[in-house]
Amino acid sequence: MAEYKAIHGFTVQNRTSDTKATGIPGATWSSGGNLNTARITKGSSAGTQNASSVFGGQTSTGFVAIHEQYNGTAWTEATDLNTARLTNAGAGTTTSALAPIGKNPGTSRVNNNESWDGSSWTEVSDVNTSRRDGGGIGASNTNAIIFGGAEFDSPPGSQSAKTEVWNGSSWTEVADLSTARSTSGSAGVTNTAALFFGPPAKNEQWNGSSWTEVADLNTDRQYPGGAGTSTAALAIGGDTDPGITAVTESWDGASWTEVADLGTARRQNFGSGVNTAALATGGYTTAQVANTEEFSAAGPTDSIINTGQVFYRSDTGDMKVTLNVLGTGAWATGGNLNQGRYALMSTGGATGQTAALVFGGYKPSSPPANDEHAVTEQYNGSSWTEIADLNTAKAGGAGFGTTTAAVAAGGGVATPIVDLVESWNGVSWTEVAEITTARAELAGCGLSGTAGIIFAGKSPDKALTEVWNGAGWTEVGDLNTARSNCGGAGSSTAALAIGGAPGQKVQVESWNGTAWTEITELNAARSDVAGTGSGNSGNLAVGGSAPSIVASTENWNGSSWTEVGDLSVVKFAFAQGSGTNTDALLAGGATPGGSPTGEVTTEEWTVPSTVTNTTITD
Repeated sequence: MAEYKAIHGFTVQNRTSDTKATGIPGATWSSGGNLNTARITKGSSAGTQNASSVFGGQTSTGFVAIHEQYNGTAWTEATDLNTARLTNAGAGTTTSALAPIGKNPGTSRVNNNESWDGSSWTEVSDVNTSRRDGGGIGASNTNAIIFGGAEFDSPPGSQSAKTEVWNGSSWTEVADLSTARSTSGSAGVTNTAALFFGPPAKNEQWNGSSWTEVADLNTDRQYPGGAGTSTAALAIGGDTDPGITAVTESWDGASWTEVADLGTARRQNFGSGVNTAALATGGYTTAQVANTEEFSAAGPTDSIINTGQVFYRSDTGDMKVTLNVLGTGAWATGGNLNQGRYALMSTGGATGQTAALVFGGYKPSSPPANDEHAVTEQYNGSSWTEIADLNTAKAGGAGFGTTTAAVAAGGGVATPIVDLVESWNGVSWTEVAEITTARAELAGCGLSGTAGIIFAGKSPDKALTEVWNGAGWTEVGDLNTARSNCGGAGSSTAALAIGGAPGQKVQVESWNGTAWTEITELNAARSDVAGTGSGNSGNLAVGGSAPSIVASTENWNGSSWTEVGDLSVVKFAFAQGSGTNTDALLAGGATPGGSPTGEVTTEEWTVPSTVTNTTITD
């Protein structure tokens, strides 16, 4: 019988605007109209997404006084500033704005202040302290505040903590910032509530009388753009030194959350608007740019975006589809282990960066004391806590499961290789049924404490595979290639065996619940590699020895391996990774050297994603 959809087809919406993602975490950046003059500044912009002004800045040929206004679609040149300047602060609206401080071609710093009444700029009372690269916000040309900046180019002590409030006729110095600094971003609407963020990653909030340090940015940067209020703001792009970032973070008054990346990474952009409807205009990539991007979250009357939704833009003649587009992944530093070690075991699984368990492993001394490598630690997304020890200290075993139900199988106790298995119930370890063949340097994976798989190992190198059902072990189909020190990823019904020894192997095998099949090889042969992911697709192969220690990461999409971002720390012999190819965690390991040195470092892998409306092409 034919299905309804086969008879009647799918409904395709006819629209004159793109649909929008719901909520700030799902909001997206899209292209807006270009500036008439490409330039950089520190963010001297005023207004909203549909009515904004930018003034001053620097082009490829020098400082400018150019003033442009945006109507939601295009930029139009308006009356210029009286004094060309760079890194000036900005406040107000398209009809009532203020342009204080900055740097101009004739002096290193300026204290002159200009007021915009909707038709012309007029010089008004100077600020008390000349400076550049400070923050500035305000509601109008009679209500503004400036803070921080640089009073001189050097020494570093020239960074300013001074705060000044404007009442429409004069500037008054008020309470200083907690930390003197410049090149930071700012957000706020009135001179009684402001936010000043980065660098360093620290942030301060103004309540009308004093500054208070609040939660840090996730990505430390200078020269970010800013939009929004003191309790609902965006930090947009910036310079991570080295590197220019596209990262956007949203502030809810208590913490920062990474949201959609800019389409064009940039620093010194003009930011304006609110946290649900903002602009990022101009800035610098490898040169000054003119492009504008609009950040939009759905409003009450907007059509909400649904991944896979198809619609026709009748105004442009485009057919579009909404897609989840992945950005470029990167490793970042997480919380350190309490006990540095290598050849440790972990739960792996798909919990990513928020919940992981590591246990056992070798300490730098040889042989390690047994009471030093029975340690179990649990991760909560930011830090590790030591909890109950294994009953038998060991290293080089296989681990799988979750933070409340895990298994530690095989491994070495000092020199002897053991068949011991322990089960974790969230509180303590209990010895359970032994594996059929004692071995070390094996791999394992599984999504629970009652369903897992272990494979490979030595000595000698083995192809043996065993499956755990929560009560006992069953030997199943062997690997095609005997090996040890390989990576494992997946579950008892869908797994990958990645690389391995002796030597360094490029071979990868896939387990379908019954048998192993050789699949596409790694780009770089390696042993002592970590694996993450489901086993079918969405996996990572990370680090290892090839034969020198490598930091490279490869991504498996179900048919091929692609090299992606490197680890921050070159190391090998860590536990199986936790998470997927978009959200992963690696802890411990060994760094290069004559004798392995146990690492305390943790690295977190994140791939940003953006839901976007994409034009369908032939």
